[in-house]
Amino acid sequence: MERVLVTGGAGYIGSTLVHQLLDAGYAVRVLDNLTFGGESLLGVLDHPAFEFVHGDVRDESTVRSALEGCCGVVHLAAIVGDPACAREPELAREINENATKTLYRLCEEAGVERFVFASTCSNYGRMDAGDGLLSEDAPLRPVSLYAETKVAVERFLLEQPHDNRCAPTSLRFSTVYGIAPRVRFDLTVNDFTRDLVLGRELVVFGEQFWRPYCHVRDLARSALAVLQATREDVAFDVFNVGSSEENYQKKRIVELILEQVPQGRVRYVHKEEDPRDYRVSFEKIAQRLGFRITRTVPQGIAEVKQVLDQGFLPDPDAAKYANVPQQHAAPAAR
Repeated sequence: MERVLVTGGAGYIGSTLVHQLLDAGYAVRVLDNLTFGGESLLGVLDHPAFEFVHGDVRDESTVRSALEGCCGVVHLAAIVGDPACAREPELAREINENATKTLYRLCEEAGVERFVFASTCSNYGRMDAGDGLLSEDAPLRPVSLYAETKVAVERFLLEQPHDNRCAPTSLRFSTVYGIAPRVRFDLTVNDFTRDLVLGRELVVFGEQFWRPYCHVRDLARSALAVLQATREDVAFDVFNVGSSEENYQKKRIVELILEQVPQGRVRYVHKEEDPRDYRVSFEKIAQRLGFRITRTVPQGIAEVKQVLDQGFLPDPDAAKYANVPQQHAAPAAR
């Protein structure tokens, strides 16, 4: 049984991927410091092919031990998102960039064959007028520390000798949404849906800006697809992950939610200075790996609404559902 190490495996995407890997017949080892707790992994603790290592990805001795017997690594451990990185910039560079480079070197030393790196479409920053859909060859214009660290690692991986045993692949994830073993509400689709379902007035800044969106399960599936692909198809390469049809302006996201929550109240605050504004092409991953998404934004809205309507989360404003604590007014009666 091939063993895969998932760093950050208790996280939003990581915990989803762990279930998918186990279902696909892999042995899975997770390395996580449990910053946001470990409830997301409770359902797999007794799985015979699951192992857990409580540790920090910056600790080289822990990493070396965790890599023993692994054929592949999916590296998700990071300070994730612009607000979290801005809050702790030194830690963000230390973990997202420095520790990631060290991790790859240790993978090469350990004979690991595949290294899947979680990057982001935020690397594109702001597109120029007339750019159309941005492919993997488009200029990278990072406008946040989070994106800067991801671009730095991508470039580092592409510069590695191509005869290295460990073949790296960078996946530029779309903006994620959906319900997962670790729930997050500090994400546009989930956040907007929660507030409108709870009867709050939703205040939207910069309704005209574009982003691509992708369900958490599909982003996790892309890492599995890379592990299962031939080396020639993925080694020393970069893939956008999502669907070209799932590029949306914020206003359209709101309209899709209002189709399911018609009583929702929305106020738009026009904003011109948001530096992130991009539409992305996903033809490369579709053509090279046959990867297609299985869920769309309206379906993600429906599942978030169902979870809230049926009371699965008694306190959807709890701090554990965000990478950076959020402030909210008291929810109105449903």
